[in-house]
Amino acid sequence: MEITCYRDPELARESRFLPAATYNLAQTLFFRSATGCLFVPIRSMQYLAILDAEEFVFLDGERKCWIDIAWQNFRPQLRTTLEDPVAFQAVYYRADSAQLMSRLQAELPRALNELAAKERLDSPARVLKFPAPARE
Repeated sequence: MEITCYRDPELARESRFLPAATYNLAQTLFFRSATGCLFVPIRSMQYLAILDAEEFVFLDGERKCWIDIAWQNFRPQLRTTLEDPVAFQAVYYRADSAQLMSRLQAELPRALNELAAKERLDSPARVLKFPAPARE
C-alpha cells in the first residue's frame, strides 16, 4: 500500500514522553513489518497512524492524506532501562491538535494491542541450540 501524505505549516511543537510499553510494542510491530512502515487503524477516533523508522504520523479519516500530528525525534537511547518512557517531539499541524494529543496517547496503545492480537507470524518458530559452556 502506498499513501502520499501532506503537511500544513507547523503550528506548534512540544516535548513529550511516550510510555515504554507503547513505544516497545510499536517498535516490535514495525520491525516485523516487511514494508518499511506500519499502518495502525485507530478506529475509535477514525484515525490512521503510520509508523516508519523516523516518525509516527496521524491522519484523520475526514482529511485523508493531511497529517494532523507527527511524533518525531524519538530518543530511546536516553533511557536507562526498557521500562523508561521515551522522549519525543510532538509536531502540531492543526489548531486543535493539542486536544487530540491526549486522546491519541490513550488510543494508540489499544490500537497497537489489537493489531498485535491479529498478527500471525508467517514462519514457524525455531529453537536455536547453543553449545553448553565448558566446565572446568
